[in-house]
Amino acid sequence: MQIENEKVVTLHYKLTDNKGAVIDQSDDGSFAYLHGANNIIPGLEDALTGKNAGDKFDVTIAPEQGYGERNEAMLQEVPREMFESGADIQVGSQFHAQGPNGETLVVAVVEVKDDKVVVDGNHPLAGVPLNFDVEVVDVRDATAEEIEHGHVHGAGGHH
Repeated sequence: MQIENEKVVTLHYKLTDNKGAVIDQSDDGSFAYLHGANNIIPGLEDALTGKNAGDKFDVTIAPEQGYGERNEAMLQEVPREMFESGADIQVGSQFHAQGPNGETLVVAVVEVKDDKVVVDGNHPLAGVPLNFDVEVVDVRDATAEEIEHGHVHGAGGHH
């Protein structure tokens, strides 16, 4: 069965950066998603379209088809008092913040000053070319419930 919209795809993958460092991989040996439901980055979904169970391939996804280019406007210096009293603010800490359109963003602390904190709202992989080593394990029709919900359900129903 060929990968197309409304198919559940199970795959093994390993994701590396351009230096070969492993960023992520399917820990238990497989990862399942609903094709066409924006559950994975656009570049990988495009590369998988038309593939079949058993296919193995390597693909490099450019940042604009992955997590986007870095946007330096997403770096912001904010007053320390914007954080909860007693919050442990350290470089690398992540916090939820409200974006300009009211959406929830995850920001990472990149610098701590006496009365200010510099946060970065970019995705950690923004601007990074993504190298995938992929094996398509299985392709099946999605259930009506999976299509309605926009994601894969595990064995025995919704999880």
